[in-house]
Amino acid sequence: MIRYECDKCGRRLDADDPRHFIVKIEVYAAATPLEISRDDLARDHGNEIRRLIDQMSQTDPDEIENRTYRRFRFDLCGECQRAFLTAPLGKR
Repeated sequence: MIRYECDKCGRRLDADDPRHFIVKIEVYAAATPLEISRDDLARDHGNEIRRLIDQMSQTDPDEIENRTYRRFRFDLCGECQRAFLTAPLGKR
């Protein structure tokens, strides 16, 4: 049997425990609408791509992920789940 514990308080949780809750959070960069012109389509993007690849190769992979997309999963007990729902960002 798989055993879980609350990621907030450390209380032990069983997988089939009705007081076991899962919180999933996705954090990603907000996209702006793209406007592509004929000039954009005709332009050679090779230099820009090479520059971006060079810049990314010198950047910590975790930092790149932090700037673009992160996904989290937390197991919570009933008490911590209620507290989370009351103040998801830790604020009231």
